[in-house]
Amino acid sequence: MRFWKLHGIGNDFVAIDGREDNINPADYGDYAKRACHRKFSVGADGLLVVKNSDVADVEMVYYNSDGSRAAMCGNGLRCFVKFVYDNNIIKKDEFDVYTLDGIKKVKLNLKDGKIETIKVNMGQGSFFAKDVPVDTKIDKFIEQKIYVLDREYTVTSILMGVPHTVIFVDELSMDEVCKYGAEIEKHPAFPQKTNVNFVQIIDEKNILVKTFERGCGYTFGCGTGMTACVMVSNYLGKVGKSVNVTSEGGSVQIDLEDGFAYMMGPAVKICEGNLEV
Repeated sequence: MRFWKLHGIGNDFVAIDGREDNINPADYGDYAKRACHRKFSVGADGLLVVKNSDVADVEMVYYNSDGSRAAMCGNGLRCFVKFVYDNNIIKKDEFDVYTLDGIKKVKLNLKDGKIETIKVNMGQGSFFAKDVPVDTKIDKFIEQKIYVLDREYTVTSILMGVPHTVIFVDELSMDEVCKYGAEIEKHPAFPQKTNVNFVQIIDEKNILVKTFERGCGYTFGCGTGMTACVMVSNYLGKVGKSVNVTSEGGSVQIDLEDGFAYMMGPAVKICEGNLEV
């Protein structure tokens, strides 16, 4: 199976053209676990699969490195777009991608025929607890207290294609992100688990984020997580509507317009080769 490996601000993916492959769709989860293993294979945070679509220009199928299917991945979508464009699967600078989170409109910023950045409509998100989902009797899980290990955290949860929980801190700590993020991910309040985002506010136009992702652990960047952090930060009056979000792997720009969130950032090809199915 021919593959590309790509990354979006350090969030890395194996991408394959699944339109005419010989993999049973039910086996993509196992294939993702094998391909994404960092010791015995290429290694990545997730697997991107191209499929034909009857409702959009193309479909993105996404699996986390643990083999679980995810509805959406922001950095993954940008890498997916680069893969399909550079391989002449779709040769337009604006097109629609079907995901389990709905149809995503993408726009390529080109220079001399090469992609510089990609802008994605990430949707509107939902603060309703039933959508996230959160096991609670209140409508919205905003600035609520939860207890993990020896600490109490004030958290806000939002569905941004996938479940996200946002925590504001004075300073980001890798030890805290990995230790407590892993516990919050599987907290009983979140029946489908949750991605966990620790946010440091710099000013109204800049924030720092570290994310412990559901299904793959700490990653250098999480597109849906960065978007969720801006949505929550803006909702709580901490930032404006145009925010530069920086993670360990790099930065993306998130703009809130007419109730929608738009993410703009890079996608980079690392290498290509052949994988045993």
